[in-house]
Amino acid sequence: MFKPTRSLNARLRLTTKQVGGGYYKGNRTGNVGYFGRKKGTYFIDWRKVRTYVVPEGLDTFKLTPFVTKRMEPTRTHYTQTIMIGDREVEVPRGMNGKDYLDDWYANNELESDEMERIRREEVSGQEDTAMSDGQHAEQTTSEQKTNPGTHMDNS
Repeated sequence: MFKPTRSLNARLRLTTKQVGGGYYKGNRTGNVGYFGRKKGTYFIDWRKVRTYVVPEGLDTFKLTPFVTKRMEPTRTHYTQTIMIGDREVEVPRGMNGKDYLDDWYANNELESDEMERIRREEVSGQEDTAMSDGQHAEQTTSEQKTNPGTHMDNS
């Protein structure tokens, strides 16, 4: 429908979807060698290969990046009760938003107490305004009962 102008198009970069299969960005690390004259030969330039310096004393270091395969899966704390036939069965379930909020309230006592105090103030403020609105409504109805000619009639 709308296309960029010719001058803007000259400044926009090409994307992989605008060009055929010859546009490959890779991870932009550059090449580590060069192609030889014969077909299918590639020579690695070892000056361009990234090497990592091993820290001193690594051969005597005791900790290793080892993960055992004999560990039992960790049980979840969250379960739900479902009915299978005529009996109830507890099955594991994932953590949901309510579980997260309960955990947050348990671990952040000061912040959650402050939020609860603010919430109570808001509720009491809303009740006060609702009560004043209700009192105003009661006053107008009592005035209408005592002075029936004072209310407005839309007919």
